[in-house]
Parts: sequence; structure tokens; C-alpha cells
Amino acid sequence: MTTYEDRASHGGAPDRAYSRVGDDLTAVVERVRDSVESVIEGKPEVVRLSLTVLLAEGHLLIEDVPGVGKTMLAKALARSIDCSVQRIQFTPDLLPSDITGVSIWDQQRRDFEFKPGAIFAQVVIGDEINRASPKTQSALLESMEERQVTIDGTTYELPSPFMVVATQNPVEMEGTYPLPEAQRDRFMARVSVGYPSPEAELEMLDVHGGVSPLEDLQPVAHAHEILKLIETVRAVHVAEPVRRYVVELVSATRTHPDLRLGASPRATLHLLRAAKAAAALNGREYALPDDVQALAAAVLAHRLLPTAQAQLNRRTAEQVVQEILQHTPVPAAAPQETGIGLGRGGLGYGRQQPWRL
Repeated sequence: MTTYEDRASHGGAPDRAYSRVGDDLTAVVERVRDSVESVIEGKPEVVRLSLTVLLAEGHLLIEDVPGVGKTMLAKALARSIDCSVQRIQFTPDLLPSDITGVSIWDQQRRDFEFKPGAIFAQVVIGDEINRASPKTQSALLESMEERQVTIDGTTYELPSPFMVVATQNPVEMEGTYPLPEAQRDRFMARVSVGYPSPEAELEMLDVHGGVSPLEDLQPVAHAHEILKLIETVRAVHVAEPVRRYVVELVSATRTHPDLRLGASPRATLHLLRAAKAAAALNGREYALPDDVQALAAAVLAHRLLPTAQAQLNRRTAEQVVQEILQHTPVPAAAPQETGIGLGRGGLGYGRQQPWRL
């Protein structure tokens, strides 16, 4: 196996086979990205993060105030891929069986027949997930982690690929429940759409003023192509120094004085997978600390609970993550970045800063 040092010594020159795979990945991702960006104006970084989570086999939590396009982003991503899609509108009266399914007595067969719920889809859109009770939210725990559902002692496998894209309003909004810690921890990343710039909002009026662009949105990638890309991401090499860097970042959240709950080992795994996906989108067969740094806040912040004193001082979890990034030593050795069939200058996050000694 090519070592971390070997890659650094020959400048990170790409393998030819991986180069061909990189070209295929780039072509598919560009189509999906262009499709989503035709609906979501002026938010390329949000679309990029969504694709990163998809290829890293994670789940995405979109949090922001009403009306900024959270559900539109989720629908655009789902419609851009030719796969099964189900939408769940979370309300206080939603039952767990509405999500997972229920066994119904069949008079003719004289036996129970299982009726699958909305979770049995490749892309599940959970709209305003924090308006349902914690009991209903817990119905997602098994499916999001183990990609299966157990009903009446029988386990049913979920389709692949499988991704939950959930939207939620801030907790301060009326009629919301805070997501349980176990639920938040199952989301690989949290993203905030934010308000568009005046130029993007003006363009939105031109594009969305007549009809919704979702009506004309057609699939631009097949589910089997996404599965191939996921296999490509799994094969991305992560050197031991980078893996250690990931562990040190997550470990620092567990001892930080401003946090009463740090990130879990699941967060460590999610950060590693997300970094591998970002590396693949950047056309590399190996991950860099830059990939980890670019994704640390999105992957870790929603899992952290600040102390009461930190909240009084208006310290956010994102600020704590940035502080940890500044104080955690970065591996010193750095291979030269080499694009692999990137076309328009690459799809990834790009260099955030040189590796520090």
C-alpha cells in the first residue's frame, strides 16, 4: 500500500485508474450540483456540503428560520437523483408507525401483513423534524444508524443508498421540540442555508416568480451511479497522521472548559468519512488536514452542548470548534495537491490554509 510519505515524495501524483474514476465522479457530481444550484440560488457551499454528506453515506440536518429554502434544497437534491423519495411532514400528532410502518391483519390470508412506512425510500425528506415529539423522532434512530427497521420482532433492510435530509426551525421558534442528543448525533453534518444576497434574491424573483423550478427538475444521476461514487469515497486513503489529527480534534471537545458535552466516537467516524468525500470531490485519492478543517464545524458543532457560563457569555459551539482548530497541531508533512479530472477548477473545498508546522 502506498504510504503517506510515499505520496508526499512523489507529489501526490494520481494513479491512472483512480484518475479515470475521478473523471467519472466529477462528471456525475457536476450534473447533480448544477441541477441543485438551478433551484438554490447563491449557495454553492451549502450544495457542496450536501453532496459531501451524500457521498459519505451520512444524513444531513438543515437548520434555519422559515422561508429560506430548507425544504427546497432537500427536494432539489432528492429529485436530481433517480431514486425513490418519500417526504414526511413532522407534526405533534405524527406517530412512530407513520414513519416505520405497521403490521395489519389480512382477513383473506389470516395473517399479519407489513405495510412499509415512509422511511422505506432511498432519500427521505423529514420536514420540520423538531415539530414532532421525542417519541416520534426516536423512530428514526435505528434506521439512520443501522439502515434497517424492526417491527414486531422482524427486521427489514432499507434500500441503498439511504439518506435522511431533515429540516428544522431554530428551537426558539414556537411549537418546536429540541432534538434529543442521540438524534442529533446521527446526523453527519448540520448546515444553515442563510438569507441570500440581494443579487441572488433578485435572480430568485426572476426564476421563481412564475412557476417553481422544481416542476421542471429532472433526475441527472442514477442510484447505481451514486453507489459507485460511494465505493470510490470508501477507497480514499487517509494517512495515520491525518487520522490522529481527527481523533485529537474530537478528543479536545470532550475536555474543553466551555463544553458540558463533547463529540462522540461516532462524530470521529463521521468527520473521517466526510473528509474522504471532500478529498474525492477535490479529485484526490488521499485526504488532507485541510479537508478535516473545512468540515470540522459542520460535522461537530451540532453535537456539542455549551456550559451555562458559555451560553451567558454568548459562546457558540461553532466558536469553540474554531478555537480547537487553532490550538490543535496540524501534521507537518504535506503532499502537493493534484487535480484529477476536475474540469472547472475542482469541486471541493480547496486549500483553506497551508499546513502548519
